[in-house]
Amino acid sequence: MKITAAVVEEKGGPFVLKDDIELAEMGPTDLQVRIVATGICHSDEAIRKGDASLGYPVILGHEGSGIVEKVGSQVSDFSVGDHVVLSFYSDGTCDNCLRGIPTQCRSYAKCNLSGLRANGTDHFTENGQHISDMFNQSSFTTRTVVNQRNAVKVDKDLDLRKLGPLGCGYVTGSGTVFNNLQPKPGQTIAVFGTGAVGLTAMMAGRISGCVKVIAVDIVDERLTLAKELGATQTINSKNEDPVKKIKELTNGYGVDFTVDTTGVNPVMMQAVQSLAQGGTAALIATAQNVTMSSWNDLCTSDRKVVGVNMGDAIPQIDVPRLIEFYKLGMFDFDKTEKFYKFADINQANQDSVSGKTIKPVLIVDEDCQPE
Repeated sequence: MKITAAVVEEKGGPFVLKDDIELAEMGPTDLQVRIVATGICHSDEAIRKGDASLGYPVILGHEGSGIVEKVGSQVSDFSVGDHVVLSFYSDGTCDNCLRGIPTQCRSYAKCNLSGLRANGTDHFTENGQHISDMFNQSSFTTRTVVNQRNAVKVDKDLDLRKLGPLGCGYVTGSGTVFNNLQPKPGQTIAVFGTGAVGLTAMMAGRISGCVKVIAVDIVDERLTLAKELGATQTINSKNEDPVKKIKELTNGYGVDFTVDTTGVNPVMMQAVQSLAQGGTAALIATAQNVTMSSWNDLCTSDRKVVGVNMGDAIPQIDVPRLIEFYKLGMFDFDKTEKFYKFADINQANQDSVSGKTIKPVLIVDEDCQPE
């Protein structure tokens, strides 16, 4: 089947819309999905510019939402017409998957970041030539084929255009708090960086009952939004020392938890230094040349630093949970979003990189409206 897709032809190249891309045939456990919309994530930009590589040319996108058009012969939980959010793939058979930790799937890298489908075959080709995929999904397309384990069914009365980022950015931020840090009511948290991941981590802290939810950023407009979404205090770290201010706000102790979403080495250190005794810092952004200069502080203060992949999420559990919080008005993720036409993907990505837009969402199927 020929589809239209946004292709990055070489390292650092722009997204080029092409309508001659050949989509792989479905397997027995696969779904064919018509993409309605897809978020743009900073991971897409990292691969586009070459900080990480799946091989070029490549079709990116991994925050897709769409409608099931076909189901494989062994698919039992999905039907034609179902609305779905797409997320990462896990094999479901390794020891970590069976323990309920699919983000630590033994085949995670092979299945999501090798540029090939989980079975080792091409997902996309052009004139018979290989094109790399992403997350066994590649949602910068008009249609894609995914394994049923990539998909999460959602209610048809929801606006499908808004939901794609639940499969990565939103579940990463919130899952880091819900699944890994697991704060108790009355504890405290500070989030460094108020992009889509940071704001959803912050909202998860609020939902968990943290009495102080402190947002740290250098952009006043984002801090204003953080306040609207539930931050108890905000700090512009361009104007004041966030470590000192966090200590002032917590009787000199520091916070129980911090989340760094920036990947900026000095900011990551501030996240560690803002911890109280026994506190935990979750560092969840990809970063280059990271150094830690306060190992003694970790030992003497019993602080911990953890890395978290995809919020330790089980998408089929976590995405529906986030939607329920959204319905209750407790998780207003859509306030971070701005819609763009698929043809404007390069502008949308540029707005994401510059920080002008927190979460760009490409509307691939403009005829699809909420039911």
